Amino acid sequence: MDTILHILSKTFWLVARPGTFALLLACLGLALVWRGRRWGRWPLAAGLGVYVAVLATPLAPWVVMPLEDRFARPAAPPARVDGVIVLGGAVDQNLTEARGIPALNGAAERMTELVALARRYPGARLAFTGGQGSLVHGGLTEADVARRLFAALGVPEGRVAYEDRSRNTWENAVFTYRLLEPKPGETWLLVTSASHMPRSVGAFRRAGWQVVPWPVNYRTGHGFAALYDAPFPERLQMFEAGLREWLGLLVYRVLGRSDALFPAP
Repeated sequence: MDTILHILSKTFWLVARPGTFALLLACLGLALVWRGRRWGRWPLAAGLGVYVAVLATPLAPWVVMPLEDRFARPAAPPARVDGVIVLGGAVDQNLTEARGIPALNGAAERMTELVALARRYPGARLAFTGGQGSLVHGGLTEADVARRLFAALGVPEGRVAYEDRSRNTWENAVFTYRLLEPKPGETWLLVTSASHMPRSVGAFRRAGWQVVPWPVNYRTGHGFAALYDAPFPERLQMFEAGLREWLGLLVYRVLGRSDALFPAP
């Protein structure tokens, strides 16, 4: 059942990405207008309207900002940390396999933060969780890429525990809990992108794990200039990523994979 849900969710998002859907809608409307169908103006206007809204308004930051502001780092770093968990999603397995060196994407701060925290808390246990999250992939898991990267950055091989079976955030939480068996009262930092933190915290709490959010990879700032600073392609990507997180929160709550619709501190 979990495999079917995973395939359906990935397929749905590949087909129904807002930018792609808007482009198809605009093309359909244009073709209808060209053939003399006056009602084709409506899908044409709707499709173009999505791009205009992303380009001319702060729609993308407005979608993402509430997600990123939901959980802040502790005002003062914990004096004692028992462990650090880094979620996958920052590596490109296919590009790594093709080129032979670890390849990272826009969420690379998840990976660099583990190295920084490993130095700050030399006695803490470290864990990376990530298997095959995409439908089309090669032979490498995210954990395989992470192992290569952390070794190259000087993190001792035996210090990091790697969970390599998970395909989504829920499985990150469940499989890592089983792997590490945290004890009551321990302090575990959860490292992931700020916009992904609400869904991640909800999943980890549902799995029985009280973690301390440690967000990275912010994409929004504060002030008027920050609302219009990013170029259009980046804003469109931000809008799509934010919408995916909001939909993910809803789906996780419906499936019982989160302890709340919009988890709070």
